[in-house]
Amino acid sequence: MAMIPSYRRSILAQKFWRLRFSAPFFVKQWRSLGQLIGLFSLCCFLIVSCGGSSGPQTTTPTDTAETNGRITLGTTLSARTLDPADAYEIFPGILLYNLGDRLYAYAPGTTDLIPQLAREMPTISADGLTYTIPLRQNVTLHDGTPFNAEVMAFSIRRFMENGGRPAFLLAEKVDWVEATGDYELTITLKDPFAAFTALLTFWGVTPVPPESYEIGAGTFNPNSFIGSGPYKLAAFSPDAIKLDVNQDYWGEKPLNQGIDIQIFSNAANLYNTFVTSGLDIAYQTLDPDQIASLEKDASTSGWQVIKAGTTVINFMTLNQKLEPFNDLNVRKAIAAMIDRNLINQRVFQGQADPLYSLIPNSFDTYQPVFKDAYGDGDFEQAKAFLAAAGFSESNPLTFDIWYPSASTTRSIVANTLKESIEKGLPGIVNVIVNTAESTTLWENVEKGVYSAVLSNWYPDYYDPDTFIQPFMSCDRGSLAGLCEKGASQGSGSFYYSNRANSLILRQQAEQNATARNAIFTELQQILAADVPYIPLWQDKDYVFAHDGVTGVTIQPTQQFLLWQISK
Repeated sequence: MAMIPSYRRSILAQKFWRLRFSAPFFVKQWRSLGQLIGLFSLCCFLIVSCGGSSGPQTTTPTDTAETNGRITLGTTLSARTLDPADAYEIFPGILLYNLGDRLYAYAPGTTDLIPQLAREMPTISADGLTYTIPLRQNVTLHDGTPFNAEVMAFSIRRFMENGGRPAFLLAEKVDWVEATGDYELTITLKDPFAAFTALLTFWGVTPVPPESYEIGAGTFNPNSFIGSGPYKLAAFSPDAIKLDVNQDYWGEKPLNQGIDIQIFSNAANLYNTFVTSGLDIAYQTLDPDQIASLEKDASTSGWQVIKAGTTVINFMTLNQKLEPFNDLNVRKAIAAMIDRNLINQRVFQGQADPLYSLIPNSFDTYQPVFKDAYGDGDFEQAKAFLAAAGFSESNPLTFDIWYPSASTTRSIVANTLKESIEKGLPGIVNVIVNTAESTTLWENVEKGVYSAVLSNWYPDYYDPDTFIQPFMSCDRGSLAGLCEKGASQGSGSFYYSNRANSLILRQQAEQNATARNAIFTELQQILAADVPYIPLWQDKDYVFAHDGVTGVTIQPTQQFLLWQISK
């Protein structure tokens, strides 16, 4: 196997790149303070930077008045690339999920893993390292290429070796992949990883034809896609994306005649076009005021409100290498000061959920450990922790909260925290709100420049591991010197715990779900006891559809299955 290019970033650097360049609210401008207070872009993980270059076709979406069975969908989102080996933003991920297939998927409406291009769940060796996967036969790609084990092995090797933004997801776990039969794929891991089957649901792990795609560092096809899914890409431009039904699809055929996606420059245009019936569906990203208005008028204006929780978590990182957060009592005091309900109402108009662990509440392993230990805005408890650390009115605590300068939402959150904390602990705590340009801020986070930073996180696969390992693990360090190299160093907390490291390795190797859940319970308890991070809120997702449009649902994994929609 070719070496992974040396310029590939670490896991944390990759993830924070994704967050800082894919959050719509980082770049929006707002007309008034009232809008600032109300702002909340519900899908902070979706890219709004420039879309891909125009392909050879420039078909625009059809008008919703046409009753031709096509679905018109409006969004403010755009796609940088449709190459599965390089697409690491959520909107192109949704497109690829509908244009391609994966070895495994989730049964609609559930988090139950099922075979897709695989015929069965994998056979896993006793040591947890070898996955043998029987593949579906009689599947062809959009260009007529027969699907087989060689095509799948080529596509996975390309994903790992071309050095795209998500390459590390497999490259750091997979030792080798090969076709061990015409329709049998064998993947060998470097170390046991219990969530590997879930990882194989990632949108980029999809077959592409070797005749049209190439293995080579930095070699990508950003403006086209050939795969095996229920839709074919018909047009891809900055203004519009058109998906046509794959008439030769091996599986369940779409219930519509195609999808026409119109990309709007701002939320106001998206909102106005939807309410005047210019679109069947509005999806991402409307403002809280617009969402509240659409919810209020739904029963009288003829549209549906579809909402669900997401797995996007938002939190504060505390740098244990810097004062004052090298003191556990200070970290506990800050945890007790946080009033999540105030943040949710004042900043998000109730369009979020308070979060009390790094694992989202949609997982059965979720434990509200911070609520149990610290409550919300418990200033008496905070005062006791501060006293134990030597802080009082005669010796007040001063600390900084940093956030990326383009994020209006985090600006409001930071200032809401400042006001709440200084009001609750007058003369005892002073909060200084600071900001830095996104690229500079995230580069400095892993260097340990900032004491406290507001961040968010979107998972790559649906498993608790992706909410724990990237934050609590460390490859090299000590209790005295903290993390010198590894995930927690990259996230800016520099957290080090021998026990946490041991438990993370255990859960990654543990195949028994009950035993694994027990390990995650203990890890969350350690998180609350050591307080390297403070969970804040969890996003909600909204879709609006006109009456007569059916099958619009948000999956528990946050995917949007376009083929289920009809009108």
